[in-house]
Amino acid sequence: MNEILETLSRYNLWGDVKFDLGFIRSRYTSLLDKFAGSRLVKVLVGQRRVGKSYILRQVAQTLVDKGVDKRNIFMLNREMEVFSFVKTDKELSDLFNSYVHELKPQGKIYIFIDEIQNIEGWEHFVNSYSQDYTHEYEVFISGSNSKMLSGQLATLLSGRYVKIEVLPFSYGEFLGYHGKECSRMTYTEYLHSSGMPELYRLADDEAKRYYISSLKDTITLRDVIARYNVRDVALLEDLFVYVVNNASNLLSIGNIVNYMKAQRRKVSYDTVATYLQYLEDAYLIYRVNRYNIRGKNVIGGTVKYYINDLAFRNYLYRGFGYGDGYLLENMVYLDLRRAGFDVYIGNVDNKEVDFVGIKGDRKVYIQTSYNIGDEDTAKREYASLEAINDSYEKYVVTMDEYQLPINNGIRHLQAWNIANYLK
Repeated sequence: MNEILETLSRYNLWGDVKFDLGFIRSRYTSLLDKFAGSRLVKVLVGQRRVGKSYILRQVAQTLVDKGVDKRNIFMLNREMEVFSFVKTDKELSDLFNSYVHELKPQGKIYIFIDEIQNIEGWEHFVNSYSQDYTHEYEVFISGSNSKMLSGQLATLLSGRYVKIEVLPFSYGEFLGYHGKECSRMTYTEYLHSSGMPELYRLADDEAKRYYISSLKDTITLRDVIARYNVRDVALLEDLFVYVVNNASNLLSIGNIVNYMKAQRRKVSYDTVATYLQYLEDAYLIYRVNRYNIRGKNVIGGTVKYYINDLAFRNYLYRGFGYGDGYLLENMVYLDLRRAGFDVYIGNVDNKEVDFVGIKGDRKVYIQTSYNIGDEDTAKREYASLEAINDSYEKYVVTMDEYQLPINNGIRHLQAWNIANYLK
């Protein structure tokens, strides 16, 4: 075995390596299992360090547990420095062919390539092997840039791939990892912490702050600045801080431009819009459009932004006036996204509905409030949902210890139980 394959063997099951499988993300492994055996390319996308690599390893180990020969599994993590020589699809093909020649796997070969966007022309390799009818291949890939993956996959593999977005740990996963019980107390702990798996290994807030700062710098440098040749790095940083501090607030590009100009920054509308899109592409933030509930159409103009993980607020920008009600709203947005809903900000009779979630024929309306401890607050939160004249699910989600009875078809939910109703 040559030196390169010896290196590769250290990161593959056929090299007698015992994988660190981490916490089993059963939601994602179960989703992938639904497409097992097909020629569809399985694509995991999401922000760096949310656990895509672990999920790929968990799938590979499951295949072995089901009887697949270890030699039939080819794994490459392009994020690792030892594989930096794999710069193009040709070099990837050469490495794969060397593996086949040396190990001589019989039958279907399972190909796993992590952070594939770091390989120029990777889509040609994926297209070639996933559609090769002279031999059986099943391809799994991951990446950290939404536009790059979706654009190139759509071009060559239209209708021949399935894309699964991986988000940070849910509250349920947080409980499972730490062995804790579902309660208001543990949900509050989760709300003030993070869903980033690696952060759970760190002992104190200072270490966590350094980790999240380093993670943010890595994402912006590798997935934004280097990829798009960003010139005004300071503006990019300031925009991210601004979005974190204003998550859950209605915003417009014009508002942001005016704010930056008031800070004596030289900015243009197009630059701000472009940089925000870059942050979205790297899965750091999400833009949510407004939706006319009666007219059933998207409304232009103002939007809301939410952050991919509350750690960016909790450990980097905690000093800003960002109340727990906003943390809750951001978390409910992420819960809807995890459950596979397309999410909008609702508008009905000039009243705002925090979320409209649409998934196939299912539609849910959600209002969030940290608490509804007085009659005026309860009346205000219920009013928007009461104005909606249809029979779809309607929820008010709060952090209250008590649960109110169903009122005009509107169910009151405690935040730590919401995932059960979005399944």
